[in-house]
Amino acid sequence: MNKSFQPQRRTVLKRVVQYSALGLFTLLSPLAGSLMQTTQAQTAKVINLAYQSSGDIVKSKKAVEPRFKALGITVNWVGPFAAGPQLIKALNEGKVDIGNVGETPPIFDQAARPGLIPEVVYLTGRTPSDGTNQGIVVKANSPIKKVADLKGKKIAFQVGSNAQYLLAKALKEVGLKISDIQIVALTPPEARDAFLQNKADAWVGGDPLLAAVEKTIPIRNLRNAKGINTLGGFYIGRRAFVIQNPQLVRVFLEEAEKVGEQAEKNPSDYAKILVDEQKLDPAVALKVASRRTYKLRRLTPAIIAEQQGVADFYFDEKVISRKIDIKQGILSDLQYKASIPDNIK
Repeated sequence: MNKSFQPQRRTVLKRVVQYSALGLFTLLSPLAGSLMQTTQAQTAKVINLAYQSSGDIVKSKKAVEPRFKALGITVNWVGPFAAGPQLIKALNEGKVDIGNVGETPPIFDQAARPGLIPEVVYLTGRTPSDGTNQGIVVKANSPIKKVADLKGKKIAFQVGSNAQYLLAKALKEVGLKISDIQIVALTPPEARDAFLQNKADAWVGGDPLLAAVEKTIPIRNLRNAKGINTLGGFYIGRRAFVIQNPQLVRVFLEEAEKVGEQAEKNPSDYAKILVDEQKLDPAVALKVASRRTYKLRRLTPAIIAEQQGVADFYFDEKVISRKIDIKQGILSDLQYKASIPDNIK
């Protein structure tokens, strides 16, 4: 046997045994319900919640702290992360228990770990936006007039994020591939700066950075995400934490959904938070708040199939090197019943 394969095999077997045992415990708990929620919730004393530099309304509102304090749980906010790939890296390192990302980061993470059970599990979906909060942009005086003109050009964006999905899909619409452009791989703030400093011909970005640039300089949006980034992203969790602490996951998601409902009814309230926390111009903050979505939605076979379609697209376009099965990041029905609150529909 090839010796180089043995450590990986042992790792796979170890994780299979670990997660099988956790899953068995979950299934043996009556209806994955009251017993689990009263005993398993005490497994963790700290919950590590991730937030990105684009802002997190749950963190801003301090929405979950009172509930967790009553359970004797300390809330530790980890971040800010520049984007989803950085957040998932921290989750894999055990530094994060729950976070929210776009559709692409979990796919890239799973593709990069062949033979391993994904540490990242899908919890809920997020309501899709109308796509106007993202775009492939050039400066107004650029000779690039349409997406097809991007062939051979330098484009700055966060690799492994939903920006890459928008770009790849937009290029495919005009008969091009990612390999037809020059990738300038940077974090979202760095990609914006490269664009502003003329170190890239185009930039793929989203709010709040996009809204701020729209107000700062004349730009042309070649293609926004309307009809492309339809999934809206996901709340994800660290597999072992979610299985061991369903009540804590349930509490967090219940409060996150309440905050989301309030924000959608009163985006101006969230705009005020963006002004205070991110020092955004009030008009920019209101645009960001009005273009963002907040409510959550339960995972359904249709949503899972759509996410599988995104993964298959990346494989077909040779963006990822192997075909993956999204269902490896999906928990059992009983585990979701224990961790997803009733107010998420």
